[in-house]
Amino acid sequence: MSFHSHASFLRSLRQIVFSTCGSRLPRVVGPLALSAVSFAAGLKAPFPADHRAMRKTVPYEQMSAFLESAARPGLITVTEEGRSTQGRKVYLVHLNRGGAKARFKVLYYAQQHGDEVAGKDAQLTLIRDIAERPELLPEDVDLYLMPMVNPDGAEAHQRFNGAGADLNRDHLLLAQPETQALHRVARRIRPHLAVDSHEFGRDGEDYTKRGWEAWPIITMDACNHPLIPEYLKSAALEAVGAAAPLQQKAGHAYRRYAVGGPPPDEEIRPSTSEVDDGRNGMGTLGALSFIIESGVRHRSADPQADLGERVDGYRILYRHLLGDRPWRERIRRLAERARREPLPPFIATNTFWANLGGKASSVKVREAATGRTLEVPTANAMTDLVVKQSVATPKAYAIDAAAAKRFLPVLQAQGLSFETLAAPRRVRIERVKLLRLEEPYDELYQRYKDRQIVERQPQAEAELPAGTLIVSLDQDLSRRAIQVLEPCLLYGLYGYPGFRVLAQPGADLPVSRLF
Repeated sequence: MSFHSHASFLRSLRQIVFSTCGSRLPRVVGPLALSAVSFAAGLKAPFPADHRAMRKTVPYEQMSAFLESAARPGLITVTEEGRSTQGRKVYLVHLNRGGAKARFKVLYYAQQHGDEVAGKDAQLTLIRDIAERPELLPEDVDLYLMPMVNPDGAEAHQRFNGAGADLNRDHLLLAQPETQALHRVARRIRPHLAVDSHEFGRDGEDYTKRGWEAWPIITMDACNHPLIPEYLKSAALEAVGAAAPLQQKAGHAYRRYAVGGPPPDEEIRPSTSEVDDGRNGMGTLGALSFIIESGVRHRSADPQADLGERVDGYRILYRHLLGDRPWRERIRRLAERARREPLPPFIATNTFWANLGGKASSVKVREAATGRTLEVPTANAMTDLVVKQSVATPKAYAIDAAAAKRFLPVLQAQGLSFETLAAPRRVRIERVKLLRLEEPYDELYQRYKDRQIVERQPQAEAELPAGTLIVSLDQDLSRRAIQVLEPCLLYGLYGYPGFRVLAQPGADLPVSRLF
């Protein structure tokens, strides 16, 4: 079954479009005994009735008050899932009107970066709309929203959290309380569909010096990590392409999300295929996972002047991804199949984006002075993911006893099962030697620093001492275990603070591969 026919798109849109008028238990907040009449009278949203008129984002305190007033028995539950580094609440909003019939589980989360606001504001407007008109939520949808993952960054209007960490680069270590809360929620509900919500700058320096700005106001891309089954990635890309007519009808410039510089000379490619972000992190939990990014004019005198347009673009994509009931059932089955799928025989450890055959295409840009749309021909749009190196999939990983204390918090935060050897054990092992950590940015392949260059040693019989940690890949979260622990990955733990000290050039890494 295809995602939708064009006619089905329009029918679904007419039927469901919104009105424009882990280790700790969550704590329920807000009033839970409101009648329908008093609820409707008491709900006061801190934004206009028409979301398209929004010109100001909703700050943390106003959001908190709104969420607590929105709680409604049998429809909306608001829980505190954690606290930020500065003590602010990280909220989860659960919307369900079908009870046990709501089998399609959805997780939308936003504002990992505190200065990227449109996804959060779009989610708040959806909560308001469902509160006022519950029938807008399909009965088979079990919807979870985390509108503000980074409340400290939101209050300071900065990318980072209160500890100075980039939360969307904390999906391997899970060292921050906010990302820990997000992953606890994800493991608890196991969504079939997940969306990470961000914003990008339309008016970067490379564009403005050409008199341009990036063309789209709203973009979306799919999960793409090599460990995610191809049928999930293909279904996600179907949805990315099928959103175009809906955005066009609404008058929004839309395309698949891409990173890179302006055409024709700079490389333009999809989102990273590495794991340390929300999109690929949720994808390896067996979710059809996406990233949405709306475009902001940071250099504008009022960057939020078009907030309402960005929010509208977000809302269209949020609803689009819910689709109709056949689509939801298809994705539910695919996601659950992915969770049962055996591991592949090989792990791709080194990938990069390329343009196979040097295909010519065109990229739209907006001429800043006139507002005209220009189409710039280019052969530097890299949309083909190439695997450069792979290794055989092991049966388990062994973490040296001397490094166990460093790894334990990561294993626990990721929810991974492991065994601590109480006595020595003889195994067949493959050790991996670190040659070097590459510091410079790789201009040719558009790669970041801290690439791990390693050399595998011949498999051999060895005795592991007591205290060694064994992480078997015969567990529900086996793909997460590979992403976190595989020592042959081009990007792994050893570029991060606290782990770099464990990576000495010329010495074996503390994680070995067991066969």
